[in-house]
Amino acid sequence: MRFLKKFFGAKDKPENISEKTRLPRFAIWFYASGAASLLLFICFLCSESFSDFFNRRIASVFRAALAYLTGWIPFSLAEMFIILIPVILMAIIIYATKRYSDSWHDVFIYCGTMLSFVALLFSIFTVGFSSAYRGSTLDKKLGIERREVSAEELYETALVLVDKINGEVSEVAFEENGFSIMPYSYDVMNDKLIAAYDKACDKYTFVQRLDSRLKPVMLSELMSYTHITGVYSFFTGEANINVAFPDYTIPYTAAHELSHQRGIAREDEANFMAFLVCIESDDAYIRYSAYLNLYEYVASALSSASPELYAAVRAELSRDVIYEMRAYSEFYDKYRDSTASEVSNAVNNTFLVMQGTEGTRSYGMVVDLAVAYYCSEE
Repeated sequence: MRFLKKFFGAKDKPENISEKTRLPRFAIWFYASGAASLLLFICFLCSESFSDFFNRRIASVFRAALAYLTGWIPFSLAEMFIILIPVILMAIIIYATKRYSDSWHDVFIYCGTMLSFVALLFSIFTVGFSSAYRGSTLDKKLGIERREVSAEELYETALVLVDKINGEVSEVAFEENGFSIMPYSYDVMNDKLIAAYDKACDKYTFVQRLDSRLKPVMLSELMSYTHITGVYSFFTGEANINVAFPDYTIPYTAAHELSHQRGIAREDEANFMAFLVCIESDDAYIRYSAYLNLYEYVASALSSASPELYAAVRAELSRDVIYEMRAYSEFYDKYRDSTASEVSNAVNNTFLVMQGTEGTRSYGMVVDLAVAYYCSEE
């Protein structure tokens, strides 16, 4: 301990003994909030209806407050915090060494103080988002029947999506490299998605009405190596999007993160809610993004179930769309096999499993919802 003080230049000086021999008052409050949040979490586990009530009436207010508090800031606070982690850790070590290294008791007090922030984060997550994972599922809210799907049903759903995609292509501009072009800025896209959400809220009353702002990630290129296209920060209320990915993926991804921001927690449900919102848009490119992204999920499942039926569906796609998908595959090759993606996938999978979902596999389970939705329409 003395070595650390010498290394960091600490000086012996009189201290307020009582200040260092007990936890600060704020740390005690943080632990108390953590204990209360644990009891609340147990209530979520015990009652789906209580979780729905809490998510819609209480957590929604908390999420909206966070979104409004951070929305005016032009950059992502969550991203900035991650960037500054090395600096923050070094500052914590230096401060601890100078102020709390006289004895092991001091060290324990300091560690207890730091751990109280973990209790605070747990409280924020529990109050703002945990109930969304424990409430009723999206298929129940939509009144559709989710079940095991056949290759024929996948084929029929894919055909519907192909027809929708081809219907939007005439309004979409493409570059020579095969990619389509989003014809407006991210701010304009944000406004269009909020307008689409307003229409969706009139149709789906369980969706929270909220005017919020998307946050493009500054380090999107580095983020691409993790295979993360967007992320909702529970602790800052921000919907962050990776803007290094091709244009056609961005409106759909943005709508997905905005779904999380509005209390749609499970990944397959956020995927499908993003689809339902985007097709409510008055903008052709946003609708195109939704239909094509959902088609890719369905087509992937169909390819595994029946390569013949998959080939038949693909043959119906517009040539421009086939070129776009081919260009995306070539773009993705750069990031396909990376250590960062393996680590992020393992972390994300662990987190999702802890929330009672199927882990990262749940993203692809949007296919079940798509088939149930279109089959029920028929």
